[in-house]
Amino acid sequence: MADGTAGHIATKPALGIDVRLAARNGTLTGHTSHLAHGFVQGNLVVLPKDLAGDFLRYCQLNPKPCPLIGISDPGSPHIPALGADLDIRTDIPRYRVWRHGALVDEPTDVADVWRDDLVSFVLGCSFTFEAALLDDGITLRHVACGANVAMYRTSISTQAAGTFQGPTVVSMRPLKAADAIRAIQITSRFPAMHGAPIHIGDPGLIGIRNIAVPDYGDPVDVHADEIPVFWACGVTPQAAIAAAKPDFAITHAPGAMLVTDRRNSEYAVF
Repeated sequence: MADGTAGHIATKPALGIDVRLAARNGTLTGHTSHLAHGFVQGNLVVLPKDLAGDFLRYCQLNPKPCPLIGISDPGSPHIPALGADLDIRTDIPRYRVWRHGALVDEPTDVADVWRDDLVSFVLGCSFTFEAALLDDGITLRHVACGANVAMYRTSISTQAAGTFQGPTVVSMRPLKAADAIRAIQITSRFPAMHGAPIHIGDPGLIGIRNIAVPDYGDPVDVHADEIPVFWACGVTPQAAIAAAKPDFAITHAPGAMLVTDRRNSEYAVF
């Protein structure tokens, strides 16, 4: 996504339902980082029913990038466990539509392409644990700048399931050493939201050639006294979809998440 602030509304929504309604009525079309503080955000993958079993297995084999927190019945755009008034077709600020593994559109709703055989998967998101980091006094530069988090494809392969395979995508946050240590401790409490980082330090060791040029999201400077810290990211399935080439799929646009009615504290492990 280009401009990290584009599509945001003047007043930050306080509740998950507020974000969904803003997306539904078109007043929010950008990223959801730091919106509805304290409410769980999720990545979206929608696939035809005949591929749902393979993708479920893919999530089970790759719990760090693909921690499953919700699944719909075939054809249903609702997941009541995540929100009573939640419609997968309209409640994400921006979607991606895929055909045969190619990205063909980035609409603000997918009601016109919805099918009766579609199954929706919602995966945990690092925007959830960001709230815990901020509450602990850790500064996150992309949040302070109103930007989307920087995300990168890596050389770390996921475990294949059926036709689904591909690289692990990571999100990166630059932190001072003391904050990086604290961030490891805090995010370890949220295994359903990617948990602890999967890499710290030299990006080249995980196949990232230029940290200044993310594959998704917005670039963020890494200062001389900071360490880049990398978490597994729920954009990973989009690389798997590109490799699997299903006839049809829907995902969220990177950074534009489904904000639920579940509280972050429900997923914290103490």
